[in-house]
Amino acid sequence: MCHLSSYLTAAGGVLAGLAVAAALLARQRHIIHHQRRALAARDRDRSYWHRLATHNDTTDLPNRRALRTHLEATFSLGEPLGLVLIDLDRFKQVNDTYGHEHGNDLLREVGRRLRALGPPVALAAHLAGDEFALVVHGHDGEIETAAEASHRRISELPYEIAGQQVSVTASVGYALAEPDMLPRDLLHTADQAMYLAKRKRCGIRAHDPDHATPPGVVIRYRDLR
Repeated sequence: MCHLSSYLTAAGGVLAGLAVAAALLARQRHIIHHQRRALAARDRDRSYWHRLATHNDTTDLPNRRALRTHLEATFSLGEPLGLVLIDLDRFKQVNDTYGHEHGNDLLREVGRRLRALGPPVALAAHLAGDEFALVVHGHDGEIETAAEASHRRISELPYEIAGQQVSVTASVGYALAEPDMLPRDLLHTADQAMYLAKRKRCGIRAHDPDHATPPGVVIRYRDLR
């Protein structure tokens, strides 16, 4: 009987120890679960803030910062590259007539149309206001084709704004990256081409070295809207 009592006491001690261990293990699992949730929330926050910093909040397209990052990465690879810059014509008139909310709806639809362009367009970006950009991986013929496709895609079908069908056109300029160029040089040359397209009201314009201005000169094409 004495041996049985000792055995039961020992067994009880073992069971108590196991219960304590199980409780500690459950607590540890609970802590790990909460740590994982906290890490996941932190990663979501980082992803949110990163996207906010690199995308336009109206169209959710990559913004100017993301465009520069993409250009710098592509320049470093030495691949053939071109840039298409797009500026909507008379967008201010749309805003003044229908209001900014409907103007934003128009920008979102333009963004969707540009995003749908396939290769050789590698990136469609919304720079600011009514300015968009396309990064094209390819040679001059492919860049020209992408510029024409963007102009056609924007203007071929009217947009429904406040229950009305509204036609929209754009001024498009494009340029090919030349040897020894920097990303800012490509942006400048494409901007010059877009300025000439808007000034001459010709729709699409390739960069023309004969009409080039120094990189330090600011072209105020916005005054021509």
